Amino acid sequence: MIYIETGSTDVCYNFGLEYYFTVEKPLDGTVFLFWRTTPTLMVGRYQNVLEEVDKAYADARGIRIVRRLSGGGTIYTDLGGWQFTFIEDAREEDIQFQRYLAPVIDALGELGVEAAFNGRNDLTVAGRKISGSAQYRLGGRVVHHGSLLFDTDLEEMAAATTVDPYKIQSKSIKSVRDRVTNIAGHLPVPMDTEDFKARVVRHILGPAGTVYTVTPEDDARIRVIAREKFASWESAYGQGPGFNIQRTGRLSGGSITFHLEVKKGLIRQAAVTGDFFSTLDGDAICRALAGCRYEQAAVREALEQGGVAGAVYRASAGELAKVIAD
Repeated sequence: MIYIETGSTDVCYNFGLEYYFTVEKPLDGTVFLFWRTTPTLMVGRYQNVLEEVDKAYADARGIRIVRRLSGGGTIYTDLGGWQFTFIEDAREEDIQFQRYLAPVIDALGELGVEAAFNGRNDLTVAGRKISGSAQYRLGGRVVHHGSLLFDTDLEEMAAATTVDPYKIQSKSIKSVRDRVTNIAGHLPVPMDTEDFKARVVRHILGPAGTVYTVTPEDDARIRVIAREKFASWESAYGQGPGFNIQRTGRLSGGSITFHLEVKKGLIRQAAVTGDFFSTLDGDAICRALAGCRYEQAAVREALEQGGVAGAVYRASAGELAKVIAD
């Protein structure tokens, strides 16, 4: 087992480090990482960001939205939680979760926390979730990464995520608290986040483990990968699945509804209906949106440049943009 200290709370850097030691500089042995991030929403590879998170809330609170390379659902992380990663040569053809979760369960058991694998990809304590995991493969190697709720802000988690009603009927903070719990509340002896990290890393690494120190050359390349693969708008929004969405606004000059087709984060087609008044026909308004990024600032700029500003009675370009991409 080889432990690498990432030295960063930047989610894009940490994902870049995962990628680097998986594809560009694989080490001889199993690599183990234990890291955390500033407030972040990690969206699964195959998810539509706008269906999974409250983007307006996340933007207002400075919560980063990043798409990871693995599948699974959206998770919220902050400095009160930890992420763990295992990287090694792929041994099986199918996805295996229990193999990588077993050492985490053992480490928690040593601390007096009885965690259990739920049979899919989660760990629970007293029936409530403390960890979720995901996997992906690159270049014949497997990357297993997961989260650990140690002292995470559960209220912020609830507010920032839009929960699939199939999983939770109520979107209230109470419903989230019913499903999840922080490890800190189950420890027989209190400890802070750093002490918890040290104990878990020491247990998983074991006496035969070694430590690899990131070199300046490693760091420079990881930063490039972080910027190009994870930090860009395209990586978070442009790689998501296409979708259709309908947005309605009731403005002082009348109601307006936009029917949008969005692919790779761009508005491909649009139609508009409502009882509003305008000096332009609906097609002219929609042409201004074609090819525009599906985000509020870009929509506002497209409407202004397309001559729509002032054309809709008692509705500014900013108000229309808020209806379309709030």
